[in-house]
Amino acid sequence: MKKGKLIIFSAPSGSGKTTIVKHLLSQDLNLEFSISATSRAPRHTEEDGKDYYFLSNDDFKSRIEKEAFLEWEEVYAGTYYGTLLSEVERIRNKGQHVLFDVDVVGGVNIKKYYGDEALSIFVKPPSVEELRNRLVGRSTDSEEVIQKRIDKAEYELGFESKFDYVLINDQLDVAFADAEKVVKKFTQE
Repeated sequence: MKKGKLIIFSAPSGSGKTTIVKHLLSQDLNLEFSISATSRAPRHTEEDGKDYYFLSNDDFKSRIEKEAFLEWEEVYAGTYYGTLLSEVERIRNKGQHVLFDVDVVGGVNIKKYYGDEALSIFVKPPSVEELRNRLVGRSTDSEEVIQKRIDKAEYELGFESKFDYVLINDQLDVAFADAEKVVKKFTQE
């Protein structure tokens, strides 16, 4: 059986990457979502093993030392995110394509590790102003957290050139169609 390929979606928070990834998973594209690990607490609707693998800081650091992560990053002080290598290989060995929803640095690192076996897609908001509106509209974060996310987004937008494909998420239906087309082309090569 042929091993699956990797499709990496990265973007600043609020760009719509998670919405696009969920759409792709609902299509018949032989994709399985790579569940990331994090040391942060679950948000109100999130479930362990479905949205993330929620680990304690100590457990996360222990796994870093054991080199169990394909990539990891301390995204905010004391809050870690990472991709377990075992999760990626479990999916690939079934012949399914691995779909990632990861931060920008993680996306660059996964692409570097897997090279041509991976397609990296950068989801870009139409503007930083629109990004702020989306984050405020979520009603999940305080103004202070939103400002941290905006500051980080402005930094992350500088990584755009390190990705194979840039998808501008201005109109969601257009972004869905664009994402489907790019993923289909890559997985059928």
